[in-house]
Amino acid sequence: MKAYIFPGQGAQFVGMGKDLYENSPLAKELFEKANNIIGFRISDIMFGGTDEELKQTNVTQPAIFLHSVILAKVLGADFKPNMVAGHSLGEFSALVAANALSFEDGLKLVIARANAMQKACELQPSTMAAILGLADEVVEQICAEVDEVVVPANYNCPGQLVISGTIGGIDEACEKLTAAGAKRALKLNVGGAFHSPLMEPAKVELQAAIEATTINAPVCPIYQNVNALPTSDPAVIKENLIAQLTGAVRWTQTAANMIADGANDFVEVGPGNVLQGLVKKVSREVQTSSANIA
Repeated sequence: MKAYIFPGQGAQFVGMGKDLYENSPLAKELFEKANNIIGFRISDIMFGGTDEELKQTNVTQPAIFLHSVILAKVLGADFKPNMVAGHSLGEFSALVAANALSFEDGLKLVIARANAMQKACELQPSTMAAILGLADEVVEQICAEVDEVVVPANYNCPGQLVISGTIGGIDEACEKLTAAGAKRALKLNVGGAFHSPLMEPAKVELQAAIEATTINAPVCPIYQNVNALPTSDPAVIKENLIAQLTGAVRWTQTAANMIADGANDFVEVGPGNVLQGLVKKVSREVQTSSANIA
């Protein structure tokens, strides 16, 4: 069975999507539509901007979304998912690719999400750290012992968990996790504590936008970040999308559940190949590849 997976923030690179724009009239039309919706030529930044320009949250999130969704649209009849999932931001790409959200509505939600997250980051200095080489349970326990806000944020694969919280909380947790035997406790160069309670102001802002948006039943089940379970119910999809901003991304569990439900061929749609590597850490038995146009 075929599972299509969609990357999140961090997968961006200068030049992303340029081949699509140049080789597909549909892609060109969708990029131009996106430029009009966004109000600036995001395609120019994607194709030939600087790393610094591409790193701005209000550019990064829509850029990754556009690359993923437009690639899925250009695949046309070749896009035949039995199931889909996306990592964090990628969940929105997956929903558009699976026809649960329109292209325009998906893009508007991603822009609203990026802006809301940026504002939440400015309210309180906060950060994230990647913890390598410890069991999830050990990381969870040590996070719970820290007085400041620190929570598991991204369960990426066995032995790799990203934590999120206040700067003081992350520093203390990293010290304790290193003492507990972590191979690495590496602070990440991010704007804030994504997928933590510190994103509550962004969640409140995004909730109104999500509730006002029409979501249809997708063409196949989507495995959502907050619980790693499949659903095709629009009401459940909305609830889980709202909960996603402050909840953990359960990618390890998502990949494991998709495999248990029959997925043996994972196709990554969008920039980079990070998710393929994470899926392979969950199971060496499955096939992975990147979607591309002939």
